[in-house]
Amino acid sequence: MASLSMAPVNIFKHGADEEKAETARLSSFVGAIAIGDLVKSTLGPKGMDKILLGGGKGGTVTVTNDGATILKAIGVDNPAAKVLVDMSKVQDDEVGDGTTSVTVLAAELLREAELLIAKKIHPQTIISGWRKATQTAREALREAAVDHSNDPTRFQEDLLNIARTTLSSKLLTHHKDHFAQLAVNAVMRLKGSGNLEAIHVIKKLGGSLTDSYLDEGFLLDKKIGVNQPKRLENVKILIANTGMDTDKIKIFGSRVRVDSTAKVAEIELAEKEKMKEKVDRILKHGINCFINRQLIYNYPEQLFAQAGVMAIEHADFAGVERLALVTGGEITSTFDHPEMVKLGHCKLIEEVMIGEDTLIHFSGVAMGEACTVVLRGATQQILDEAERSLHDALCVLAQTVKEPRTVYGGGCSEMLMAKVVTDLANRTPGKEAVAMESFAKALRMLPTIIADNAGYDSADLVAQLRAAHQENKTTFGLNMSEGTVGNMAELGITESFQVKRQVLLSASEAAEMILRVDNIIKAAPRKRVPDHHPC
Repeated sequence: MASLSMAPVNIFKHGADEEKAETARLSSFVGAIAIGDLVKSTLGPKGMDKILLGGGKGGTVTVTNDGATILKAIGVDNPAAKVLVDMSKVQDDEVGDGTTSVTVLAAELLREAELLIAKKIHPQTIISGWRKATQTAREALREAAVDHSNDPTRFQEDLLNIARTTLSSKLLTHHKDHFAQLAVNAVMRLKGSGNLEAIHVIKKLGGSLTDSYLDEGFLLDKKIGVNQPKRLENVKILIANTGMDTDKIKIFGSRVRVDSTAKVAEIELAEKEKMKEKVDRILKHGINCFINRQLIYNYPEQLFAQAGVMAIEHADFAGVERLALVTGGEITSTFDHPEMVKLGHCKLIEEVMIGEDTLIHFSGVAMGEACTVVLRGATQQILDEAERSLHDALCVLAQTVKEPRTVYGGGCSEMLMAKVVTDLANRTPGKEAVAMESFAKALRMLPTIIADNAGYDSADLVAQLRAAHQENKTTFGLNMSEGTVGNMAELGITESFQVKRQVLLSASEAAEMILRVDNIIKAAPRKRVPDHHPC
């Protein structure tokens, strides 16, 4: 019996896989650290870009240094790596920036944990130390944060500095003053609502990045119908999602037998009458502009032209949704009760030229904060990356308007947190102190990587920065344009408190979650069955 009980018992289905204890932990660490190493070269103002080649038919090319974009694009099989990818997506959705920092910090924490586990320190001891360290670091960050929301001039300066700092690590770094002003103006128009839907971004090839501008109104990249008014004032707009293409015979799945072509003409006439009646019902709303999500065929377009109504077709779904939001209208599909339909309003609709393209410009819309950012650039890749960079800046600014506290960037906040965590470790007896020390070391890795990416001597710079913080120069950080340690308050390198706090909490939670794992069980892959009924 004894020999029977020693035999390994497999309780899983055939093909299922299990990794235990050290193997599982090592597999998690390796996956997470590999993800951190992949994006860490993009960190900081001198970070490098990655080219992502799509596997589809066209093989789309994306050039970016945005952590979330890179991690979304890569297919990951390792479960711990997936945790970090999801975490960077949440960071992007929550605050818009700090996606690379959060991934790198989590990976560095796990790199430190790997060394501690090799020294036979239990994962729960490490987690306990990390939790205390996170709490202390969070309090230090809160104390270091400054709030200028009561002083409009200084708050405006804060917003500009935050936008410049966010854009300095992106493609737009050489034009960061221009785009920082543009982003701040767009966000200030929102009057604190933080509804970024009201800011529409249009990308147009041609010109250079500095030709980009903010338009106080709404631009729609569509054409006005033939023989219809090209300019309207005091407009009432009906926004619809309805089929306007029934001037052709469309009787699905049925066959019509006729004994002469005159009968076909009768059917066509009936269809035309049906369409004319629909157009009449639309015109009863007392509108002078009709915008449809779907196509508008020639006959209804001609009817609208005769009635002097501007008709715009095929405004894509995002365009229609945003138009309804900014003009104060609602999207309708039926037109029997005009009194129940909420129309959109704007003071002026006209055609404008951007480069070689004609767009429709809505000004004086019901939602006063609506505006459009027009991006110009030499290639589609530059435009896409400029849009991502600007989106990050807009998200961070919208968050800062809601939560106006700011902290200093350039590795200053990380060194500040590392200092208080080290002080806590020196006062703490037992093995938890070692875990706290490792947390401080991981925090110090962020300024180290920023300096390495810029090609400077990171060991020397971080040592100088650490010494400065020991002397209570708490506003000192890395000046990457000169490769020295400088005062962040004078240089205006400011970041949002919300972003920094989210980076700290997300990274420590994700690292803690991966550290807890001691078993990875993979389900058996689904068997491929030959298809006997090909379509």
